[in-house]
This record gives sequence, structure tokens and C-alpha cells, in this order.
Amino acid sequence: QAAARQEAERAQALRREAERREAQRVAAAEAARQDALRQEAARLEAARVEAARAEAARLEAERQAAAQAEAQRREAARLEAARAEAAKAEAARLEAARVEAARAEAARVEAARLEAERQAAARAEAQRQEAARAEAARAEAARLEAARQDAARLEAARVEAARRQAVLDEEERREAARRAMGRQLDEEAARRDAARAADTRPSSWSSLRRGRLFGRSDPNAELVAYAEAWARRIQLNTSLERLRPLLQQPHGQALVTVAIRRDGTVEAVNFITSSGLPALDEEIRRIVQAQAPYPAFSPLLAQEFDVVEIRRSWQFDSAVRLH
Repeated sequence: QAAARQEAERAQALRREAERREAQRVAAAEAARQDALRQEAARLEAARVEAARAEAARLEAERQAAAQAEAQRREAARLEAARAEAAKAEAARLEAARVEAARAEAARVEAARLEAERQAAARAEAQRQEAARAEAARAEAARLEAARQDAARLEAARVEAARRQAVLDEEERREAARRAMGRQLDEEAARRDAARAADTRPSSWSSLRRGRLFGRSDPNAELVAYAEAWARRIQLNTSLERLRPLLQQPHGQALVTVAIRRDGTVEAVNFITSSGLPALDEEIRRIVQAQAPYPAFSPLLAQEFDVVEIRRSWQFDSAVRLH
């Protein structure tokens, strides 16, 4: 019984030891399982945290990419707006420049018009003043002439009858001379007209070896060149000082034909149209004769003509002009 009891106690002690060990094993297994659960939970938490961090990083990257794209879009929009604004400003500048150029051109044209009007007005005023001065001078000259004539009449009343008769004889002689000159001019014109009517060749030729240039152009270039050189010589070597008293009187343009021989001497000075002032006609004749002899004909011109007739219109303003 003691042995059985001891055996039972020993068995009880072994059973208890086994239970204790089993309890320890279970506790250790539970602790291991709990530790594994904790590690798994920690791993899952770490994975979740890593996933959250990665997601946050991805979201942050997407946000930054979106922000960068938005910044690029805004920068592109800003650049486009700046380009459009610059283009608009450039177009506005060009338009303003065009408008300014048009305004300047209009101002220039207007200034030119005003200047032309001013010059025309100045010329008209100068002509008016010159006409008034000429009229005043003419009136003064008429007054002086009237006074002189009155004095002359008083003086003439005191001179003898022989003096008056001599004056009358001189006037008759001058009138006869003018009538004779008129008849001579009429006869010369009639002869020229008859010669031109019988001559069917060009105007620069005639059966009398006379070249005629009644305009500024002719098929014969040598004849035109000689006439232009002759006209230039008259225009450049004539002073108006002697003519100024005559030019203040009413007169017109004289149409004159000058016949020049091949050696440059003057054959004749014929008035087709008078200036209306006999004294001025005589001055024209004097000018032509005073500058003779003119250059002799060139060999080519001398082969064709013995005399050339040059017809020009004489105009007097600031100088002598032959048209």
C-alpha cells in the first residue's frame, strides 16, 4: 500500500510535471504564436505604413507633376499671352508709325500746298506792288512829261517859226522812214511767203539754199544745234539795264526772224509780230546786230545752206528768253 501510494504519488507528481510542462509548452507555444502574431501585425503595419508612405509619395509625385504641368501650362499661357501682347503692341506700333507717317506726309503735302500758296500770293503781291510802282512811275513820268511838255510849249511859243518848221520837217522825215521800213518788211515777208509756197521740200530746205527753222525741232540736227547755240549767245550776253525803262511800259512778245549768213554776219532782222513798243523793237534789232558776227556755219551746215532763218519769240522778265 505504501509502495502503491508512493507509486501513485510519483505518478501524480509525474502527471503534474507533465501537465506543468504541457502548460509551459502551451504557454510557450501561445507566447510564440502571440509573438508571431505581433510580428505579423508589426510586418503588416510596416507594410501598411510603407504602402501608405508609397501612396503618399505617389500622390505627392502626382501632385508635384500636376503642379509642374500646371506651372508649365500657366507659363506657356503666360508666354503665349506675352507673345500675343507683344504682337498686338508691335501691330499697334506699326499702325501708329503708319498713321504718323501718313500724318507727316499729309502735313508735308499741306505745308507744300501752303508754301506754294504763300509763294503764289507773294508773287501776286510782288506783281501787284510792281504794277503799282510801275503805274506810279508811269503817272509820275506822265506828270513830269506833262510838265515838260507844258514848259516846252511855253518855250516853243518863244522860239522862231523856223525852229518849228525844222521840227515838223524832222518828224515828216522820220515818218517817211518808218513807212519805207514798213513797206520793206511787207515786201520781204511777201517774198518769203511766195518762196515757201513754191517750195514743197521740208521746211529746213529751200531752192535758195536758205535753211528755215521756225520752231525748236527739225530733221536737220546741225540746223537745230546752230539755232540753239545762237539763242544761248543772245540770252547769256544781253543785259536788261538799258531796257528797264522800256520794259516798264505795256508791251507784248515780239516774234522775230533773224537771217544769218554762213560767215556769221546778219543778213536781216524781220518782225513777224511787233512787241507793240517801237522802241523795244529797235532794241531787239540792236541786240541782234550788236552781237554779230556769230559763229560761222559748221562744214556740214555750210554744205547745205548759205543763209539760215531762225524765228523765235522774245520774252523779257529777269533776263532775255528766246522761245
